[in-house]
Amino acid sequence: MSAEQRPAPRPKASVVRYKAALRKAIRRNRRDPEIDFLNITAMLDLMTIILVFLLKSVGSSAASIPQSKDLTLPKSVMQAEPSQEGVVVIVSKSQILVGEDPTPIVMLPNREQLAQSGVDAKYKRSGPNDLYIVPLANALSHARETDKAIRAAKGLDPSSSEAIIVADATTPYRLLIEVLFTLGQSEFGKYHLMVLSGGRKP
Repeated sequence: MSAEQRPAPRPKASVVRYKAALRKAIRRNRRDPEIDFLNITAMLDLMTIILVFLLKSVGSSAASIPQSKDLTLPKSVMQAEPSQEGVVVIVSKSQILVGEDPTPIVMLPNREQLAQSGVDAKYKRSGPNDLYIVPLANALSHARETDKAIRAAKGLDPSSSEAIIVADATTPYRLLIEVLFTLGQSEFGKYHLMVLSGGRKP
């Protein structure tokens, strides 16, 4: 084939046109990334919050308080619905408990000593005449932090917490005052006394 009959070579594409065509092809073939993993940490946080709310709603009901020889609730003529909000403080004949923890916070002496000087002096902050119960205050401090977080999550005022006192019907007045005083010192500003309806009207 003679030189006159050869086809003219195609002009080479410029670098600018090549890059423009490449970007256009990339955009055309691009797909949105698919989420192919599950965030377990976020799900665990959600399940923990739900579990705490369920424990708070179930743990404060009168039906969940087992009665025995060591704990008999007082009877009342009031017909109001019991409060469902608050940290449960159980004061039986022999011990004081806080929340769902079955471990006794304070072991109580006999009724005669309780009526005279309240809780044993070794649990007090400054002697037998003091009203502040140190182990109870320590347990309430941990319960207060949990309750504060829950109240903030619900949009409630976290400046103070509420307590539900489940006390035996024969609890001496002195012991009840000591428990209430310790609650007040631990930033619990409102108290509810758990009772059984059905008492006789005076």
